[in-house]
Amino acid sequence: MRKLLNVFYVTTPDVYLSLDGENVVAMRDREELKRLPLHNLEGIVTFGYTGASPALMGACAERNVSLSFFTASGRFLAEVSGMEKGNVVLRRTQYRMADDLIASSSISKNIITAKLFNSRYVLERATRDHDMRIDVERVKTASRFIADAIGPLRQADNLESIRGIEGEAATRYFSVFNELILQNKEDFFFKTRNRRPPLDNVNSMLSFTYSLLANDIASAIRSVGLDPFVGFLHRDRPGRKSLALDLMEEFRSVIADRFVLSLINKRQIDSKGFQAKENGTILLKDDTRRVIIGAWQNRKQEELTHPFLQEKVEWGLVPYVQALLFARFIRGDLEEYPPFFWK
Repeated sequence: MRKLLNVFYVTTPDVYLSLDGENVVAMRDREELKRLPLHNLEGIVTFGYTGASPALMGACAERNVSLSFFTASGRFLAEVSGMEKGNVVLRRTQYRMADDLIASSSISKNIITAKLFNSRYVLERATRDHDMRIDVERVKTASRFIADAIGPLRQADNLESIRGIEGEAATRYFSVFNELILQNKEDFFFKTRNRRPPLDNVNSMLSFTYSLLANDIASAIRSVGLDPFVGFLHRDRPGRKSLALDLMEEFRSVIADRFVLSLINKRQIDSKGFQAKENGTILLKDDTRRVIIGAWQNRKQEELTHPFLQEKVEWGLVPYVQALLFARFIRGDLEEYPPFFWK
């Protein structure tokens, strides 16, 4: 089993990372804030612009420790990684399948089917658990629209049609997302999904959490020898981890969205933890990012029964399980990729 707490998250502003012997050192204004043995880490994720020393980047590449750079709002900037794991035959098969639009459509349909199913689960769960606090009929209407979209999705034969169905379903899902916010709605409200930049507290939290999830999925993909930059629904674009974004679709609602809603509804985050910029961008303050990351790591240790394997696993291992299943499909061990259907 893989460790869940072996990623070093750096959220404090103006921190510079360097290498001292076999240790990664976080410095700010020549003051040492943290020192960790590099061999204990699988990844380093830093939010900000200060950077890292060439010596540390070289050591991370040599030891296959991923070093990822994000903006303060959670937008991916760059990454340092070591030699590719796995074998070239597996990756070449992945590339050939990605070039085949029919194969790409088939894979994408499975992934988006799971996304729609899981989105409905989140909505239906809310109508059961909070029927006295939300507009049940409005949420049910959105849920029915998503359910009705699954049939046309299964009949779609090209990526454009699949994206169109997914986009309409996502719009309906987010049209009732504000209903799922039960606490402090003056400060935490949701009108529409906006991300570049996020324009309210909820979107800021969603964008940051999606970044954490995408980073975990990309690490899982690399660990099984696949290329996270070559996807099927998300096509090639320089710097975009397209396969990570593909697999992330089935997890957005049940992992990231439910997590953000839980933080808000349990009052683990308050309005003081956000900073408004002159252009309207809403950023998370340093303390808020730390709270979110701490809660994220705790959530990853909770157990569930994996719907395909029918075995108990931790939530943090689900991306690795799905990456393994995807690699088995690419190798031909499975007839099709079994996406994650949460029940």
